[in-house]
Amino acid sequence: MDSVFFIASKIIWAVISPDSLIVLLGVFAWLALAFGWKKLSRRLLSVCALLLLVIGFLPVGDWLIAPLENRFAANSALPAEVDGIIVLGGALSPYMSQAWMQAELGGAADRLTNFMYLARLYPSAQLVFTGGSGSVTEQQYKEAEGVRVLFDQLGLSDRAIIYESESRNTFENALNSKALLTPAADENWILITSAFHMPRSIGVFCGQDWTVHPYPVDHQSKKGDLLRIEFAFAEHLGLLGTAIKEWVGLIVYRVTGRSDQLLPSDTNYCGATENL
Repeated sequence: MDSVFFIASKIIWAVISPDSLIVLLGVFAWLALAFGWKKLSRRLLSVCALLLLVIGFLPVGDWLIAPLENRFAANSALPAEVDGIIVLGGALSPYMSQAWMQAELGGAADRLTNFMYLARLYPSAQLVFTGGSGSVTEQQYKEAEGVRVLFDQLGLSDRAIIYESESRNTFENALNSKALLTPAADENWILITSAFHMPRSIGVFCGQDWTVHPYPVDHQSKKGDLLRIEFAFAEHLGLLGTAIKEWVGLIVYRVTGRSDQLLPSDTNYCGATENL
């Protein structure tokens, strides 16, 4: 069932993502014109042009992703004692790292740099990286393998790090990691992931009865400058896609029971108002 969910989520997103919808509108407008349906063609082109203008000039993605990033405060007070630190994958390209034989990082590299910072801050904490491959067709390339090489190169070879390499999504990150670690209820764990992804991640971990301390990084919205007009189509489109995908993920995870709460926050998660 998990495999069906994984594959279905990839197929559906490939169709409903903003960039795909814009392309489909253009193609349908062309087909409508080819079949002589001029009125329908004009309407589709009008919608397509409107979307291009709105996305190009307005930071709609910022408006959608900012509420998610504000659910958990950045740089919040850390526990005095920490049993473990877990970081979610998504910062390294498994395929590109294998192809070029070196760690190829993406925009979420903050996850790994902050993991290293906390690893040195808590020298006795158990360290965990969880991340396999989120690709349907490239399951043979595992992010954990590339990250292992990177951490060794950057001086973490002396630490006992657990690498979980089979997870394909956030739900499996939590499920597989808990199976490996069997954390006790009274242990203090820190969870590192991108700020916009933290609400869904916390909901999933709470659904696994694993209370963790959120450490959000990799913020995407321009705090204090959300009401702006600028032409940055590619940047706006990319962030809009990320924001919509995360909101869809939140809803789907809640409906399917993979998360115990739709929108957890730092004052209300895992069934408590104060945590750690």
